[in-house]
Amino acid sequence: MRNIGQDITHELNKSNYRERLQQMKEEVLRDSDVRAFLHQHESELTSNAIDRSLSKLYEYVQEKHRIETHQTPKFPNYYPRLIVNVNYIDIEYVPTEEYLAKQAERERLERVSLVQLPKDLHHATFDQFDQSDPARQNALEAAVDFAEQVIANPGKFVQAPYFYGPFGVGKTYLLGAIANAFAEHDIESVLIHYPTFVTSLKQSINDNTVQDRIDELLEAQILVIDDIGAEKNTAWERDEVLGVVLQGRMSEGRPTLFSSNFDMDDLEDHFAHSDHGQSHEPVKAGRIMERIRTLAREVEMGGRNRRYQ
Repeated sequence: MRNIGQDITHELNKSNYRERLQQMKEEVLRDSDVRAFLHQHESELTSNAIDRSLSKLYEYVQEKHRIETHQTPKFPNYYPRLIVNVNYIDIEYVPTEEYLAKQAERERLERVSLVQLPKDLHHATFDQFDQSDPARQNALEAAVDFAEQVIANPGKFVQAPYFYGPFGVGKTYLLGAIANAFAEHDIESVLIHYPTFVTSLKQSINDNTVQDRIDELLEAQILVIDDIGAEKNTAWERDEVLGVVLQGRMSEGRPTLFSSNFDMDDLEDHFAHSDHGQSHEPVKAGRIMERIRTLAREVEMGGRNRRYQ
């Protein structure tokens, strides 16, 4: 029977193998980062640590070379770092700054849920908001003040802006900028285009998901209701959907923002005429507006129509 140990010894003693190990060692020790690491940790390492850890040191040098020459590394989005592991030199793979930045951006985007609204709202910011028109400055100040209060007092109710004004003056953009400011501070927002939302909600009746969609609005940290008043008002949407959402959020003290082409008095008149104008219900409209006025305060927004510039 052959002696396995002798076979291994024989292989190790082959000159080409030893030469290859020596070449690897020389290549490793030429690397400035390896030399700096060995110097920094010389008190923690025994004399044979380099030989015992040669495969790891060589892997480290090769991975560095792949990254520096823009080749595909062993672990994309990670870079190698040498560590001491009980008199043994090992490698840990650390996420690159670029990867961490992309991951942080993905997480930020996930904190802003857009429902039937343009995806480019993810990139709306206060800095990019056009302040050249005096009719918009008050709205921006209200938006920034609201955002700062919520960020400084997480979990506390803060009365939100109710932006109203003509088409195309930037109300939706400003709402997106507020939501993105919150996302930078780990605060989640749900933004809905209200007319489209209530239309799609009718389709949810068939698959029995109406309550799930209402619950999403009730539980959102920050809820943004965009373009309220542009929908065709029905008693069911007003009382069983919007009324429930507003009552729940008012009871829990959860910030809720609005935008509309109507001021609050005109919005109340809109809600009073339900079912395509066939019924006049000022009391029910008043109940809705009482909740909106508790949750938000009017902020007028003017300026030119930016959709046609």
